[in-house]
Amino acid sequence: MTERVEHREQSLTGATEARGLEALISRAARAGKGPAPVERWNPDFCGDLDMEIKADGTWFYLGTPIGRMPLVQLFSSVLRKDADGRTYLVTPVERVGIRVADAPFIAVEMDVSGTGEGQVITFRTNVGDVVTAGAGHPLRFVDEDATGGLKPYVLVRGRLEALVARPVMYELVEHGEEIDIDGKAIFAIRSGGEVYPIMPAEKLERLSA
Repeated sequence: MTERVEHREQSLTGATEARGLEALISRAARAGKGPAPVERWNPDFCGDLDMEIKADGTWFYLGTPIGRMPLVQLFSSVLRKDADGRTYLVTPVERVGIRVADAPFIAVEMDVSGTGEGQVITFRTNVGDVVTAGAGHPLRFVDEDATGGLKPYVLVRGRLEALVARPVMYELVEHGEEIDIDGKAIFAIRSGGEVYPIMPAEKLERLSA
């Protein structure tokens, strides 16, 4: 009986009090520093946790923002998005579902070096990841039909993306150029030897008029 009670208290899905969250933290911490090899782990699904990453990148637990950045960075190191489209916190022994409003990370800063085909764009996320757009870390651009705006994303690792923050997005598009792709004039971004289409050049002209 005592063993069952202790297991329930230590369960990720039972983390509804401070000690439950501490148990979750302790298991995540065992993964070590930096992103854990979550793609190699195949633990049982243990249910959903009342944790959500809002569209602005703020993490909430039990409806309350997690204000400690080291804690957010720790949890982010054991995130995994599976083929089912859901995002999980994964340890060697447990996998629990969390909610993600948009992307789990936000690209809050960028650096550009080189020009033309030699241009390289590097992003820093709100949790400290640094990724260079290119092979393995592609950029994609999504039209916001409701607002007519644009939402760029960069792949960070696995299936986890970072939404490029709006101020950074404005900086990003300043480094775009008109490129001929399959005989069509496309406004696009170059980075790491790759070309990422944003929109037809004629559409950009209409929006700029």
